[in-house]
Amino acid sequence: MTATLDIDAASIPRIDLGTRPGARVVVAMSGGVDSSVTAALCKLSGYDVVGVTLQLYDHGAAIQRKGACCAGQDIYDARAVADRLGFPHYVLDYEDRFSDAVIEDFADAYLAGATPVPCIRCNERVKFRDLLAVSRDLGGDCMATGHYIRRAEGPDGAELRRAADAARDQSYFLFSTTREQLEFLRFPLGDMPKSAVRAIAARLGLDVADKPDSQDICFVPEGRYASVVERLRPGASEPGNIVHLNGDVLGRHPGVIHYTVGQRRGLGVAGGEPLFVVRLDAARREVIVGPREALLVSRIRLSDVSWLGEGSLEEAARAQRAVAVRVRSTRPPRGARLLRDADSFVVALDEPEEGVAPGQACVFYSPEPEHDRVLGGGWISGAESALRES
Repeated sequence: MTATLDIDAASIPRIDLGTRPGARVVVAMSGGVDSSVTAALCKLSGYDVVGVTLQLYDHGAAIQRKGACCAGQDIYDARAVADRLGFPHYVLDYEDRFSDAVIEDFADAYLAGATPVPCIRCNERVKFRDLLAVSRDLGGDCMATGHYIRRAEGPDGAELRRAADAARDQSYFLFSTTREQLEFLRFPLGDMPKSAVRAIAARLGLDVADKPDSQDICFVPEGRYASVVERLRPGASEPGNIVHLNGDVLGRHPGVIHYTVGQRRGLGVAGGEPLFVVRLDAARREVIVGPREALLVSRIRLSDVSWLGEGSLEEAARAQRAVAVRVRSTRPPRGARLLRDADSFVVALDEPEEGVAPGQACVFYSPEPEHDRVLGGGWISGAESALRES
């Protein structure tokens, strides 16, 4: 393929991916500006670029929404970027894998009263597992993505670090990346602000330069989670009681899938004090509510814990390793210690945290003031109320 660029490519910064000059780099392309600029930087830095886009779901399905990754327009945009920059581009049908590994898990988690994070599951089970394997099959020396996160070489190998642009940092969604995967992955945008990425796309004349960022989960139209679950599991959402922590039944609800821990609005119950969803009991079809202080938890139980720090996870837990944790993607890291009890790993928080929801991720960071390095994390399976300690 011959590049068709008609601009001064010398104005575009060159990057070093830490591999041999001219090495083959497989770029995961979603059709957005970030992955497009990632491909451009790799190409203009002299690497042998191959672009790959995953078709993740049926474009005719009811769950499709305009602008969703990777809907028809996104695939077209990714191919247009590849044609303009002059490298091969492939589209792989991953609809069945995505459905089994991400969408079905999403529906089951909501029915069980959890609040899932499907973007993490997609990275974990599709992009960084299946697509990474495809990258190796294509002869790639590494795979590059448009995620805002940094990879740094440490004394014991590659380390995962938060993006330089804190407003764009995606480390929360990549906590389950394994050491082996991290050795193969590259993140060229980790040191850049979004404004610089769009400026590069504009200088290259890419049509995606002003393309809006995706705001919602790709297969959830306009954030309507419950409608997706109901479509996937017809009749599975059953009504039940809204119950105060003191045992009083305050009203009825149409199904636990319509609620999440920490929710205040839309409860449909009257009371003298503001009430929040404290817990969901899917087996009893109950939404348990209480005052805001009832949301505070002091200890968090975890499942499927991963570790990217020094030594092993067991060693870190035995030493009651000090970490900083994020229990939601929008929250700053808070001080904690990693522990081990009889049957699970536990995070003991230095200060109580509000609204910790089963199904969300608890991500570990280094305890330094910058909380820069990602040390791993796990899935929240339960929490202990701070009220029980008072």
